[in-house]
Order: sequence, then structure tokens, then C-alpha cells
Amino acid sequence: MAKKDDDKKGGKGGGKADAKPKAEAKPKADAKPKGDAKKKAAKPAAEPGERVVVEHDPNYVPRMRVRYQKQAAPALMKKFAYKNPMMVPRLEKVVLNMGLGAAVGNPKIIDSAVEEVRAITGQQPVVRRARKSIASFKLRENLAIGVSVTLRAKRMWEFVDRLVSLALPRVRDFKGVSPKGFDGRGNFTMGLKEQFIFPEIDYDKIDVAKGMNISFVTTARTDEEGRALLTELGVPFRT
Repeated sequence: MAKKDDDKKGGKGGGKADAKPKAEAKPKADAKPKGDAKKKAAKPAAEPGERVVVEHDPNYVPRMRVRYQKQAAPALMKKFAYKNPMMVPRLEKVVLNMGLGAAVGNPKIIDSAVEEVRAITGQQPVVRRARKSIASFKLRENLAIGVSVTLRAKRMWEFVDRLVSLALPRVRDFKGVSPKGFDGRGNFTMGLKEQFIFPEIDYDKIDVAKGMNISFVTTARTDEEGRALLTELGVPFRT
């Protein structure tokens, strides 16, 4: 009987001999990085040939716009004696047009033109099509015959900066831009014979030399004011 009583006491909690041992504490996983460390861990170094997406700073101001605000605008206000700063002419937009008459016989030239204009401007261009058929030019209605793009704000300032600083100095025997491209209202249009003067174009991938027209649309009221504005922005006019 004594043995049975001892067994009952041991089973009912008198002594917990059969209690399961506590599980060993599992090692904690490495803590997640916080703040800047988390960002660095999430973005490993890019391998050669891999495309890297760069996040643009929303507070970034193009260099050419800074030049207009700090140098061009005060100089124009002093030269033309404007009474109100809002009277100072400014650049509204830049329009790039590439006419491709050769696309009538070679439609694939449009695809290469779209890629080149996108590389030059950083913006997707629009394909222009014929409005009506002209038999003498073998032109049919709605046939793709050109590419154009309109630049405003930051992309406009960046394009003007690259055009003046990099592209025009690469033109062979460059003697300056002809000042005859004004329309009488302060807007100016210039022409380029070759697209590979822009550093974004790979010379080895060019199939055909393509010319283009670049139009500067300004708020100037006269050609004199428009020319003074573009001169202050660095456009080298021929004297």
C-alpha cells in the first residue's frame, strides 16, 4: 500500500519528476537594419552591364536655369530697363523636329529616329504622319514621315545646357549660329545637319545621318529681346 500511495503522490504533483525540460532558447535572427543601413542592404552594388535606376532629387535645379535666374535675368533687366521683373523674357519651351522624307522608301528609319531623339532629349517623341497624299512625292496619307518632341521645365533646361556646352562645339568648322532664324516675335529656330554631334548618340549604331530643327519659344516681344535672351544663355550667334 505504501508503494501505491507513493506512486499516487508522485503522479498528482507531489514531485514533478516526469516534467518535460524547457526547450532551449532559439538564437534570435539577425536584426533588420534600420535607416540608412537598411537602404544600403536593400541595394547591392550593380554588376557590370546591369541597368541602374537613379532616383532624382526633387530639389535639383538645372544649371542653365540657375544661370538664367542669377545672370541672364538681371542683365536683361538692366539692358532693356524693365520696370517689372515679370517683363523679362524667358524661355517657355524647346521643340525638336526631325523630318524624315527617306521614311517613304524605308519605314524602319522611323524606329531608329525615335530611339535617337529619346536618347538626346530624355523624353519619348511623337511620330508625325502625313495629313494628305501627294503622288509626286510618293506620299500616302497617314504615312510616318517625322518625329518631334516638346521639352519644358527641367528637361528643357538640361537640353539647352547640353546643346550649348557639348553638342555645338562638336560641329565641324563651327563659326556660330546664324541669327536669321528669328520669326519677328522673339522665337528662334536653328537647324542641325547631323544628329551624332550629341554625345548620347553611338556613332557605330547610326544607319543614316538625320538632320533636325530646334525651335526656342520665348516670351520676348521682339527679335532683339529674344536674341539677347539666348545670348545670355550661351547660344553662340555668328557675328
